[in-house]
Amino acid sequence: MALPWLAALAASLAAGAAAAQREAPGARSDPPSRALTPRGPLGADELANIEVFKRVSPAVVHITTLEVARDFFSRSVQQVPRGTGTGFVWDMQGHVVTNFHVIQGGDAARVTLADQSTHKATLVGAFPDRDLAVLKISLPRDKLHPIAIGSSRDLQVGQRVYAIGNPFGLDQTLTTGIVSALNREIDSANQRTIRGVIQTDAAINPGNSGGPLLDSAGRLIGVNTAIYSPSGASAGIGFAIPVDEVNRIVPRLIRDGRISRPALGIAAASEQLHRALRLPEGVALLQITPRSPADKAGLQAFARAADGSIIAGDVITAINDEPVHNLDDMLTLLEKRQPGDSVNLTLWRSGRTRKQTVVLAGD
Repeated sequence: MALPWLAALAASLAAGAAAAQREAPGARSDPPSRALTPRGPLGADELANIEVFKRVSPAVVHITTLEVARDFFSRSVQQVPRGTGTGFVWDMQGHVVTNFHVIQGGDAARVTLADQSTHKATLVGAFPDRDLAVLKISLPRDKLHPIAIGSSRDLQVGQRVYAIGNPFGLDQTLTTGIVSALNREIDSANQRTIRGVIQTDAAINPGNSGGPLLDSAGRLIGVNTAIYSPSGASAGIGFAIPVDEVNRIVPRLIRDGRISRPALGIAAASEQLHRALRLPEGVALLQITPRSPADKAGLQAFARAADGSIIAGDVITAINDEPVHNLDDMLTLLEKRQPGDSVNLTLWRSGRTRKQTVVLAGD
């Protein structure tokens, strides 16, 4: 005698077979997808974003720095990745601009273009004081897409900006924002002060360093160089070196491989001595090199007399009427000039002020 559950199973199978016979032949159809809703044309701001990215992204590159690694046992030598960053094509000769700290400490570098082709790069020159470096790649001219250069002197807070870079190694990433503030100050890789820096809320993360900050016309207005963030990721406060500074330094790096700062031939007193002598703001002269521009112009350094008293020297308080508050100010002003240029120094000594013309020499 069949068990009751076997009888129930047989009845269920029979019902399923009858239902299958009633259905149309072939597989069961999928449930229908929902109908698409037309979106209409893109907004003007979206079209502007798309147009800037399409036009400028071919100029943006991914930089990988390499270092030499030696195997302890086999003594074999190979290059291994050290870090990554961003850069951009400067001209049709294959020069690529990036931050100095992107390539700092590396033995070699590779540049990956927007078409994903990778090329060996050589170092042309670097200026750590402004966190800038120039590399060079050898490519046919039709493969190079130099970035358009804008101006930073006429920027206004509130202007729209774009950043293109490789945050966390994710290449060709576009972020947008505004100019949040102008004339900020940050420290360079060697602790020199970089002035006139652009602050932006466009998302800038590790890997964006060395990439371009663009205006709404797609022109370069700055080089993204740092972020302020307790977590290390974007906190809406990013900084870019202004393009006017970049456009002054990069051609000199391409020509000379370094920035040759004009020299006065002086050694500056320390801040502690400056305060101890209660001197006005400026650069107090502690030593003057013989036959230097300062020596030829009759400048005098502070010195100690035989009886231990202080012989008053000169304090440089301005160069061409631009105030000099400290040594960093003086170096910044001198960097804007060339050896052989004449400058007018404002000098303070023992409460009296005078002006003296000096012809700058090479460093």
